[in-house]
Amino acid sequence: MTTSRAAALLRKPGQPQRPTFLELFFDLVFVFALTRVSQRLLTDITFQRRVILTEVGQTVLVLLALLIVWFVTAWVTDLYDPTRPEIQLVVVGTMFGALVMAVAVPQAFGNRNLGFAGAYVAIHIGRHLVLVPALRGHKAQRRSAAVLLWFAVSAVPWIIGTTFPESPTRGVLWTLAIAIDLAGAMLLWPAPWVGRMTSEWPVAAEYLSERYRQFFIIALGELILVTGITYSGKYVAGGHAAAFGVAFVTTALLWRIYIHRAGELLPDAIAAAPQPGRLVRRALAAHVLMVAGIVAIAVGYELVIDHPFGHTDSAWIGVILGGPVLFLAGRALFEYAVFARVSRSRLIGALVLAGISPAMILLPLLAVAITAAVVLAGIVTSDGLRAKGRPPEPPSPPR
Repeated sequence: MTTSRAAALLRKPGQPQRPTFLELFFDLVFVFALTRVSQRLLTDITFQRRVILTEVGQTVLVLLALLIVWFVTAWVTDLYDPTRPEIQLVVVGTMFGALVMAVAVPQAFGNRNLGFAGAYVAIHIGRHLVLVPALRGHKAQRRSAAVLLWFAVSAVPWIIGTTFPESPTRGVLWTLAIAIDLAGAMLLWPAPWVGRMTSEWPVAAEYLSERYRQFFIIALGELILVTGITYSGKYVAGGHAAAFGVAFVTTALLWRIYIHRAGELLPDAIAAAPQPGRLVRRALAAHVLMVAGIVAIAVGYELVIDHPFGHTDSAWIGVILGGPVLFLAGRALFEYAVFARVSRSRLIGALVLAGISPAMILLPLLAVAITAAVVLAGIVTSDGLRAKGRPPEPPSPPR
């Protein structure tokens, strides 16, 4: 009887693989969360400027923590039936915890450190304190207990880090905690009683690929939100309007580069992969890089819209051009996960953006942004020319 109740929590093979309304509701928190991260990054490179690499590194840790929350939740709703009350409780609880984290983002390394780290730990520990008893008698309980073990280990440096005043020690401890959590996800949380679970990790290809694509859309939504709010404070013709237009064009180009073939074929690639779990993890790493790039691009366009002809700062070039480079690096990894190869246009585009960065210090911000958009447009054009007159390429994930 216990086993049958536990089995009822698992996603069934014939169950619809479309995300539920609850999961789309859950995503709303992350539009807000990514906006908070981009505002923190903007502060890092404009107002504080104490030790900029340290400040940006802290923001990267905050972003990674939020991304881990989203992706692990997506994997949970991939494995378990999101219409079950227990799973809905987990999703709603995670949603509240993520909202607390998002509110704490600006002072996550300051006076709100306990709120940020405490919410993060509570999300991951609380999730599996619900799942482990609910799965009693089923082999999935061992898997859930293994995940709980990894997050319990990482909780130690998370919580100890909050006991230190704002100092490098907290950053070191939280970096260790993030490294543990990322390693657990990449290894699929091995434990002595389960070993590595790659072969046992079922994947609903259509569902999980749809969730990944939805998170990419969340990131683009954050970019549109930031540029729209920034320009609404100006709403004048000239350089501000031109920057706003370039920001929209760039957003459309990012969408086109993402969706072209690899984005469309992700569910087929997962279904065709000899080890779906490995492809899912590669896609996770790719989306982390792409979303981080889009957050940087959002910060860059906020600067460009505010100061289209203003003095160009090296840190500002870092987000205006570095954001697209990060995005293209993630997109290249994504393409490799689907096709086992990478288009030269992505690599050439990233190298061009990195190579011209030093010279961009001589140009106004608007010109730097236009340069990035031109490179992205070149990649889109290359994609179109390469696909013209050829049959669609089937997915061929690496073995």
